[in-house]
Amino acid sequence: MHLIQPFAGLRPAADRAPEIVAPPYDVLSSDEARARAAGKPWSFLHISKPEIDLPPGTDVYSAPVYAKAAENLQRMIDAGVLVRDDAPCYYVYRIVMGTHTQTGLVAAASVADYDKNRIRRHELTRPDKEDDRVRQIEALNAQTGPVLLAYPRAPSVDAILQATTSTVPVADATADDGVRHTVWAIRDAATIEKLTAAFDAMHALYIADGHHRSAAASRVCAARKAANVGHTGNESYNNFLSVIFPDHELAIFDYNRVVTDLNGLDLPAFIERIGAAFTVEISPAQIKPSKHGEVGMYVKNQWYRLTINPALVPQDPVARLDVSLLSDHLLAPILGIADLRRDKRIDFVGGIRGLPELEKRVNSGEMAVAFAMYPTTMADLMSVADADQIMPPKSTWFEPKLADGLLSHVL
Repeated sequence: MHLIQPFAGLRPAADRAPEIVAPPYDVLSSDEARARAAGKPWSFLHISKPEIDLPPGTDVYSAPVYAKAAENLQRMIDAGVLVRDDAPCYYVYRIVMGTHTQTGLVAAASVADYDKNRIRRHELTRPDKEDDRVRQIEALNAQTGPVLLAYPRAPSVDAILQATTSTVPVADATADDGVRHTVWAIRDAATIEKLTAAFDAMHALYIADGHHRSAAASRVCAARKAANVGHTGNESYNNFLSVIFPDHELAIFDYNRVVTDLNGLDLPAFIERIGAAFTVEISPAQIKPSKHGEVGMYVKNQWYRLTINPALVPQDPVARLDVSLLSDHLLAPILGIADLRRDKRIDFVGGIRGLPELEKRVNSGEMAVAFAMYPTTMADLMSVADADQIMPPKSTWFEPKLADGLLSHVL
């Protein structure tokens, strides 16, 4: 078995990508998806968020929702809007957001290598979200949401991907947010063989985003393997849809924190308590941290720069993360927030929204204090995954997001 394999992708027919391309299923609410898909009968949101075609208020985890997804997928295939390649291919996927460009390989990644942690994870998953993805895969008999992976430095792979982008693409679309998504097919047998061998030589791949999708693929594979008396290991269900970018091209944004109250403290007492672990400096301007160990804090119309005492930064790959340092030395001991997953007093804001969003939520009175974080790095993520450890919740925010609808993996 190989770490990755080519597959016969289900993709937009010629020139149909702009009608189909959609944001990932988990970044829009049902109402937002319904508005985004209005007047767009071929938007992939009709498959990834099928409740938009059912009465408002429909339970998104109910059987009719998954049935509607399958119906809509078949409708797009029957209409010739989606077509499937007649032979296995690799695909090159380029995303351009402003001045940022990243170019990766779309492939079917090995479930077996995920199960034995050669495809490495760094987050916990929630059973309810895994269940949702399992039911969606089974209803469609396809994986439509790609897992975002990173590969360690491999100039030979980079060169093949770049060379492919000089050919004619099979899909090209600019989404509503201005981000451009372009896909090329690699059909040459020799090139496919080179890529497969290059990835087989890698010690590991790393999940950047898509832990629930990969866990669901593993569960579907286990169930189908158990039910298939003629299982060979070559079935499509032994792999999952992935887009694999070079680690140095992925962009991780800050994932910031906002808290509803100061845990009964007045501002002077709060600042004094923070001073036990951080140097606290008042700032006349917004603080966007520029280095590890620095945090921007906004409270009562004032920005502060917090700098952790270097002696408190351990070597452990999880404990030394900025999000861990904030939790261990401020959120838990001072604000009483020990469980980031369940405590309703804390919320999280992706860095793509900028510092004004933090100010807005505090100034409105909704939140009492905001913390602007230094982004987790890919080196941090890979160190945690290599140590078989788990990051705190909401440690990474990747942008740009992968689009749905450009490639699906039929099981």
